[in-house]
Amino acid sequence: MADLQDDLHPATEVGRLDERAEPPSFVDEGIVVPPDPAPPLSGPDDSPLTRARAVLAVHPVADGCSGLPQVLRSLPWYDLDLGDSAVEADLPRLRAGHVGAVFWSLDLPDAGDGGRAVVAALDQLDLARSVVTAHDEGLLPAGSAGEVADARHRGRIAVLFGPVQASAMGDSLAVLRALHGLGLRVLSLHGTSWAGPAGLTRFGEEVVREMNRLGVLPDLTDASARTVRRVLDVSRAPALFTRSAACALRPHPANLPDDLLAEVGAAGGLCLVPLTAEQAGPTVRDVADHLDHVRRTAGPESVGLSGTYDTGSAHPQELPDTSGYPTLVAELLRRGWSEAEVGLVTWGNVQRVLRAADFTARAARHRRPPSTATITDLDGGGR
Repeated sequence: MADLQDDLHPATEVGRLDERAEPPSFVDEGIVVPPDPAPPLSGPDDSPLTRARAVLAVHPVADGCSGLPQVLRSLPWYDLDLGDSAVEADLPRLRAGHVGAVFWSLDLPDAGDGGRAVVAALDQLDLARSVVTAHDEGLLPAGSAGEVADARHRGRIAVLFGPVQASAMGDSLAVLRALHGLGLRVLSLHGTSWAGPAGLTRFGEEVVREMNRLGVLPDLTDASARTVRRVLDVSRAPALFTRSAACALRPHPANLPDDLLAEVGAAGGLCLVPLTAEQAGPTVRDVADHLDHVRRTAGPESVGLSGTYDTGSAHPQELPDTSGYPTLVAELLRRGWSEAEVGLVTWGNVQRVLRAADFTARAARHRRPPSTATITDLDGGGR
């Protein structure tokens, strides 16, 4: 990640990069990582599944993508507190899977661009906030690493809003700030005139800088290789891939080749491996293979989990819903992963990224006022 200097750039200098530096590291407050290796469990049952549940009690899952809000929109009635067979991530199954935090994807089906996409995004945010409010004994909205940790300490599951498609901001930095004010924390950078196959335009770079100032994380899933590389260069906060596995193991448009995985790791980014049959494979062992590969290629601090539940995707038979996370962790333990290594992939790496984004935003707001740049100013026209 680049240095946290964030001087306001005049229009003629918007594309320039500043010198790079690493932000200070952070330790998750209140989370104690036992020494490695962990002491043996007491009692007669020391199976990998029992050990997995013990590990997850200390290092819960931060799930990088859930489509629950969109599914709930189509239901005439639901009960997430008691459980609902129409969804894959109700509260009983979230608790059974030891999920401590989840990113809610805000889909914009058939919203198009411009005003319609903005309205659709506002509608999705309103729905998501209403669902959390209606289930406040189990869920708590969160927008920072500290709020995620606080939700866990209070026995709640932290809900972070996003990712949402970049079209939601309507090519307006003012709209981006408004969405952030309503809770948005992740923006997917693809499918716009300023983040396409050719990479970021000057306005696209200014969008990334404003995201850094606000604390909105860039999601580069489905982005072009040129966009990925440019965002990794420009962004002072880590970038996410909320649904990307290893292309070397399973070719898929959203999966990453090894060269990009290595660059993501070098830039301090985070690849969240989806638990889907299409991208990772039909078995829990396939998913673990992708986690092994991403960890080797990008580094142990650049791999995490993306359940991708309630998105319409098919999942491995052993991982039909969020209650299956202990089964996946048990497979990792069978492969020799230590408790500390599992703790990074389930919880620690997401917390690192959130803390880095918080730090970047605090520093940037001291040095840079809200950007008033427009797409017309920087790119010479809109769509």
